[in-house]
Amino acid sequence: MTAPVPLPRGPYTPRATPLDLPPGAGTPSSRTVFSAAHVVADPYADIGPDDPAAVDWEATLAFRRHLWSHGLGVAEAMDTAQRGMGLDWAGAAELIRRSAAEAKTVGGRIACGVGTDQLPTTGEVTLADVRAAYEEQLALAEEHGVQPILMASRALARAARGPEDYLATYAHLLRQASEPVVLHWLGPMFDPALEGYWGSTDLDEATDTFLKVIAEHPDKVDGIKISLLDAAREIDVRRRLPGGVRCYTGDDFNYPELIAGDERGFSHALLGIFDPLGPLAAHAVRVLDTGDVAGFRALLDPTVELSRHLFQRPTRFYKTGVVFLAWLAGHQDHFTMVGGLQSARSLPHLATAYELADGLGLFPDPELAAHRMRALLAVHGGAR
Repeated sequence: MTAPVPLPRGPYTPRATPLDLPPGAGTPSSRTVFSAAHVVADPYADIGPDDPAAVDWEATLAFRRHLWSHGLGVAEAMDTAQRGMGLDWAGAAELIRRSAAEAKTVGGRIACGVGTDQLPTTGEVTLADVRAAYEEQLALAEEHGVQPILMASRALARAARGPEDYLATYAHLLRQASEPVVLHWLGPMFDPALEGYWGSTDLDEATDTFLKVIAEHPDKVDGIKISLLDAAREIDVRRRLPGGVRCYTGDDFNYPELIAGDERGFSHALLGIFDPLGPLAAHAVRVLDTGDVAGFRALLDPTVELSRHLFQRPTRFYKTGVVFLAWLAGHQDHFTMVGGLQSARSLPHLATAYELADGLGLFPDPELAAHRMRALLAVHGGAR
């Protein structure tokens, strides 16, 4: 038996055996399921805080192969990959190119974030600047054959003067898109710069504008991704979508009930929490494929406590916990993040994340995870 780990709130005895969820079980069929995947930093790069991110490309792509092997799609260059929080547009563009090529090699499903983060973060920006930036990124996605996800734009939030500017900007982009896209509404809990997106801080008014964009271009919208951590609002929006337009939940607090759905519909998934939950999440949805809703909920409901812990406020720092768990699980050899974001969560927060993840059986090698947790505690002077 693995020796207890001296966590800040007391000794913890690790789980003896992990879940047995080998790859190769196939792709879920009743729901389309994407994991928004993190990037792996190069810990030996001699760079400063203001330098472009240094990415360990092989480890980053290996993690994507891991997700694909369990039947998940990869949502590339999204918030989970630290877009705007360490990864600039040049790095994101390279990530898209490399992941697109890897997806073709292994037959994996991929979509990618399209935004405006090549624009300056301060100073005046015009709607024309926003359109041009979106167009550049949309062209890259289409060039490499990946489905675009039109991400919410900080620059558009700064430049727009009301709902009409959002309607005009998205109409312009959707007319140009060669294939249906996913529209992404990321709430201010994930990015404070997106407060008032769709032209209003009133969520009912913002929702109406969002739905108007879709209603005017239903043939160009494959689906929507809502990340507002508000299950009731997502269900309301889901029920108001035109036929054929999917809802991809981005609600990392309420995903089991939203994916399970009700008598009037269900959500597909595009979730950051499915980065650490990948094998378990894919298995749960395959159970749902059989019509076993209770079995699906029995598998996924217990993971919500971990997810809510990782995504607690400030929610935008959830990436730290995601990368931390990838390190403990053996998917990378270090706990270093681009932009130094490994320092964004406290030691007690990380210790609780370890305990919850281990209790779920998420670590393929519990002894390795315990060893690495002890090492982290020792570095912080906490191994008592």
